Parts: sequence; C-alpha cells; structure tokens
Amino acid sequence: MIRLAARIGILGPILFASVLTLLTLLEYDFLLSLGWHPIQKPTFDWPSGLALGDFGWAMTATFLLGGLCMAIFASGLRLSLPHTALAFFATLALTAAGLALAGLAFTTDPTIRSTPATWHGRLHDLSFVILGFTLMPAMILLGLAFRQNVRWKNLSLYTWLTVALAFPTFWLKGAAFYIFLLAILLWSEVVAWRLKAIVDH
Repeated sequence: MIRLAARIGILGPILFASVLTLLTLLEYDFLLSLGWHPIQKPTFDWPSGLALGDFGWAMTATFLLGGLCMAIFASGLRLSLPHTALAFFATLALTAAGLALAGLAFTTDPTIRSTPATWHGRLHDLSFVILGFTLMPAMILLGLAFRQNVRWKNLSLYTWLTVALAFPTFWLKGAAFYIFLLAILLWSEVVAWRLKAIVDH
C-alpha cells in the first residue's frame, strides 16, 4: 500500500502539471475570450476555466484524478510515519485537501456572465476555499511530524519554507499564483520520492 501510494504520489503532480500546461496552450484563445491574460490576469478563470473549453473534460478528469492521487498519497504517508496523533491529523488534513481538489471537478462558472451562479459553480468555489484551508495546515503539521522521524527530519524545514512561500501566493490574484502551483507541485514530488525511497530501502 505504501509503495502504491508513493508511485501515485509521484504520478499525480506530473499528470496535473502536464495537463494544465497542454490545455492552456490548446485553449489559449478561449481563455483570452474569458478575460484571462497570462501576465496581467493570470488567475482570471484559470485554471478552472479550462474546464469550460473544448477539452474541458480533460481538466475535469484531472481535477478528479489529481485529488484522488493526493488522498491516496496521504494514506501512504500515514502508514509510513510514526503512529502519533500529530501524524494522523496531518495526513487527515492532506486527505481533505485531496478531496477538495477532486471537488474542483464541479464545473466552475465564468466570472463574466449574465446568468446566476450555478449549483456546480458554487460547489467548485467552496472546494477551492476548502483546499486553501486544509492544504496549508496539513503541510505545517507534516513539517512537525517529519521532525519526529529520522527518515523524514530533513524535509521538515523544506516543508515549512514551502508553506511560507505558498500561503501568500495562494490568496494573491496575480502572477504569484504560478509560484504557488510550482512550489506545491515540487514539494509533492519531493515528498513522494522520499516515501518511495523509504519503502524501497
């Protein structure tokens, strides 16, 4: 189970980043029509607006699969870390973040519209908020849990530094959001590779 979780943890961020990049290129003109701009308005209906385009099914599936990958990865971390309350709540929060990421599969509403918000648009927005309020606490708690185990200890500071960088960029509406995505995806890869190294040792 831990080995499977590690492999899924490695695959998830790569899949998410690859699909996000490819769809942004394929739907570039469509994104511009929504009001998005890669520099001036980088978070305007992005990345969620990708689900509204011709290849929207791919973004919807990626949100769902990416969230499930995170939740499964969290279960592997829970089994690998010492069985403490701290590790339990840290991985529980990470699981919740994964489920919130999967919740982004509810199709968003375009920001510029003449119709009322839809039920799935509201659920999408709620999932985004839950993601923000679970992912960061999960990482802070994981940093503490890592310090309690010699196999994970040297990732503790790195985890907290990632949080310090990612937290403000998550809520800022601008190019800083790119930094958030890059920092979180990179952290996820590093931790997943560590988990794989531990279980393969």
